[in-house]
Amino acid sequence: MERNNNRALIAHLAMFGACAGWGLMAPVGKDAMSNGIDGITMVSFRVAGACLLFWIASLVAPKEHVPLKDKLMFIGAAVFGLILNQCCYTIGLSLTSPINASIVTTSMPIFAMLLSALILKEPITGKKALGVMMGCSGALMLILTSATHADGKVGDIRGDLLCLFAQFSFALYLSLFNPLIRRYNVFTINKYMFSWATLLLLPFTVTHVSEVVSAPIPAKTWWEISYVVCIGTFICYILTMIGQRTLRPTVVSVYNYVQPIVSVGASLLMGIGILKPTHALAVILVFSGVWLVTKSKSRRDIEKANKGEKFML
Repeated sequence: MERNNNRALIAHLAMFGACAGWGLMAPVGKDAMSNGIDGITMVSFRVAGACLLFWIASLVAPKEHVPLKDKLMFIGAAVFGLILNQCCYTIGLSLTSPINASIVTTSMPIFAMLLSALILKEPITGKKALGVMMGCSGALMLILTSATHADGKVGDIRGDLLCLFAQFSFALYLSLFNPLIRRYNVFTINKYMFSWATLLLLPFTVTHVSEVVSAPIPAKTWWEISYVVCIGTFICYILTMIGQRTLRPTVVSVYNYVQPIVSVGASLLMGIGILKPTHALAVILVFSGVWLVTKSKSRRDIEKANKGEKFML
């Protein structure tokens, strides 16, 4: 009993650490992209740096045999789960405020629900439909607010839309490649995904990155880049997997709310974000929508309930 309690505590701490790390990554990354580098350079460092770290970690991780078919499938996973997701989010963050970017990230479970209904044939209940409407209303409010302001501290419609598409891309990755990512451990998955992402991305960005880093870059910016690569990507990905192995998906999804709380607090302290009343209302709508979606029944829950009723009869 005590062992199970310790395992659950570790899982909760891991999920909190991962989401807090991601929440802090928004203002830290935004500050770096405002002082010496741009979004393309940041995402290139993030993908290539994490690739190197996961290959080093894989040397001491349990070895797994990956057939050629799965290695090739990791190309698609890298495109949707890393390249489109990280490129859109990072470049979007460079344009909009870290507060907007972090609020938008909470919409991912809503996209996951819609895509699960289309691809995995998960049922859409009334609770899910209401949650989607509330979440979309919150996201739309953010986007419309950004469209009426030119201040990067409030937001930018281009950045908001890119961050929103990043969540859609990651949700599509989860729906299409769920069997693949369940088959292997975190080091095997990310080793191949980040390798393919690096091979596909760097040929198009290496010249641009070389030009950017040839100019003087403040030491503070290099430390912020290191945080995004080492903590916000490498460590947070590992912590998430630790939490997911023990906690139920609904519990894991609740920790998604930690990100904007940390991001908003850090952004206000760093002076790179402004919290407006519309932000607060958008947070309430998006959080409520995600809560309704995650609390609604899945196809498996409905099938179990139907079996239980038949058994009772």
